[in-house]
Amino acid sequence: MLPPLSRQRGPDADGAIRQTDTDAALARLSAVKKGYIEDPFITHLIPRAQFQPTRPPLINIGTYVRSKSIDALVEQWLEFCEQQNTVCQIVSLGAGSDTRFWRINTGPRSHVLKSYLELDFPDVVTRKAMAIRKSKELSAVLGSPESIVVASGGTALHSAKYHLLSCDLRHSPSSSLAPILDGLLSQSLPTLLLCECVLVYMAPESSSALVDWFVNYFSSAQDRSILGAIVYEMFGLQDAFGQVMLNNLQSRNVSLPGAAPYPTVESLPERFTRHGFTFAHALTLSEVREKYISHSELERMSHLELLDEVEELNLVLKHYAITWGAKTFMPVHKSSLWGQWGLSIRPPPAP
Repeated sequence: MLPPLSRQRGPDADGAIRQTDTDAALARLSAVKKGYIEDPFITHLIPRAQFQPTRPPLINIGTYVRSKSIDALVEQWLEFCEQQNTVCQIVSLGAGSDTRFWRINTGPRSHVLKSYLELDFPDVVTRKAMAIRKSKELSAVLGSPESIVVASGGTALHSAKYHLLSCDLRHSPSSSLAPILDGLLSQSLPTLLLCECVLVYMAPESSSALVDWFVNYFSSAQDRSILGAIVYEMFGLQDAFGQVMLNNLQSRNVSLPGAAPYPTVESLPERFTRHGFTFAHALTLSEVREKYISHSELERMSHLELLDEVEELNLVLKHYAITWGAKTFMPVHKSSLWGQWGLSIRPPPAP
């Protein structure tokens, strides 16, 4: 939930974008230390994790809502695949220091996951590959040591299920994605795309080309399946608070070109519907916290630490959203289950 650092001009113009991954990882580590979420793997991806300071309650709560929202959607995706007796694949774009593969592969539905692909800048991939090889805990989840292969001069890592790949998502997908996904991405399996704070840093035409490439890739398959996507990012920066956010970022030479086309939460599903997705929905993190987090969890969090910035928290959460949608390439009678994919409103408190 912290604003990204400055996008520096010069030879390392993307350094600030890469730094946002560090911000997100440290925020997640803080939420783990404070007891908001559980993640036994994040410490292995952060140098000197035990010495890192925790973040303010606002950051911890925002990280919790983000994490729980995406976790719920991914878990339900795996559940639906299990119900249909099929395995699936997940592609995480701009994955950074995410630990989701390890959490899934040590969980009750690891058998549903056929493959998990992570894509990011080469130096991010190299750093993560080194961390994986150095960590017995991370490497053990990937399989036997001989099954883990570091390739392309350290800018790729492969194992039985997990593949870590380098690319620049802003480039033409036909030249950046097609070569590295060849032989790794099946056209016949249910496939879920994850995009956490990635598309907002890209020009709208680049992110549109990215979504379009995946839609075309699966629509050309003879075996019909389903393509799902989850996007988490900032939006609606045209109002007063959004302008404050933008001004703060612009004072540090940061721009968010991907936010401009989405002034309202109602506009967010258009990212998918314009590409022919069967359905798409969006919720602000504020809505998730108010209506979708259980009363018991809200009560538990209220005892973790004192929150003074309640108004600021609400304003921030209203400018972040989870958008999810799917395009089905199968007969209607087989796709009805997927229409139920989404977050569930919490039941009213017991009398």
